[in-house]
Amino acid sequence: MTRGPDARRPTIMEVAALAGVSHQTVSRYLRHNGGLKPATVEKVDAAIRALDYRPNLVARSMRTKHSNRLAIVLPTLPGFVPVRLLAGASSVAHEAGYQLEIVSLDGSSEVRAERTRELVESGYVGGVLSLAPLPGFDPGARAHGSATIVITPEYDQNLHGAGALADGSMEGEIVAYLSSLGHRRFVHLAGPDTFPSARNRKAAYLEAIDRLGLESYAVFDGNWTARAGYEAIRDLATDAGVTAVVAANDVMAVGAIRAALDRGWRVPEDLSVIGWDNEEIARYGSPSLTTVAVDRERQGREAMQQLIAEVRGEPAPPPAPETINTLLIRESTSAPGAPAIRVELP
Repeated sequence: MTRGPDARRPTIMEVAALAGVSHQTVSRYLRHNGGLKPATVEKVDAAIRALDYRPNLVARSMRTKHSNRLAIVLPTLPGFVPVRLLAGASSVAHEAGYQLEIVSLDGSSEVRAERTRELVESGYVGGVLSLAPLPGFDPGARAHGSATIVITPEYDQNLHGAGALADGSMEGEIVAYLSSLGHRRFVHLAGPDTFPSARNRKAAYLEAIDRLGLESYAVFDGNWTARAGYEAIRDLATDAGVTAVVAANDVMAVGAIRAALDRGWRVPEDLSVIGWDNEEIARYGSPSLTTVAVDRERQGREAMQQLIAEVRGEPAPPPAPETINTLLIRESTSAPGAPAIRVELP
């Protein structure tokens, strides 16, 4: 059932009437107290769905007085959760004495904005960190009702990397590093153009190639998968003369390495390969992968520090001036024809 913004919200009594149970039973269901018969749970659940009932968080907050509770809201998207950013934010919240809830919101950006507005105006939490833009809310920190909201610029509506996560300038450093080793002809394995990070990395790669007077033999538009990296290098012309592969993520880089080995090419003697993200597989593969480490934990820490400062009415600590990206040199790169330098793992 869809209601307009001015429609009266259904009450717990109406849910009870539709389900054919007492309002105490519905209240017990909402508190997850357990002990209800499966048939009762099914009737209450069906009534809540039919009425689109949502508990009155304002009344609940008046009863429970949760003044030390913060929330992080993010869209519900299959296959991706920014675990490392959440871990950094969580550590700061807990160290500051706050309880933290992770709230995943279904629906369009407008629906998510409405649900977030209900949350920040409820008094149930003292502050909200949103990982995606919300229509009607300005970026940055603002007070809304009794709560404060901070919208991080690190993701777009689809949780694709934006802001610092989309900064592709490190590709220029990668190309310059490979050039210093003697590489002159390159291939770039790009991510999908729907991702700002993929577009920016490709643009920075092409700019560096042009600026340094090098040659890009090809740019293959991939989809972040190992198969995409594998097929690009598997189908590379034997006489292409490419000695270096710059991949937009570690997974495609791993696929490229496998294809090179299947073709009888040595990595890095015949083909140097660089990835991005510093996934665990990059560290423990053979050869270990030269890659870009992204400090996502720092992003989470800084975003949560800003939220807590706003909640407390204190000045937020300035973000660290250095980039979140660091080039890690490992065994998958060397001068053309030169053997890999062994890297000892800690």
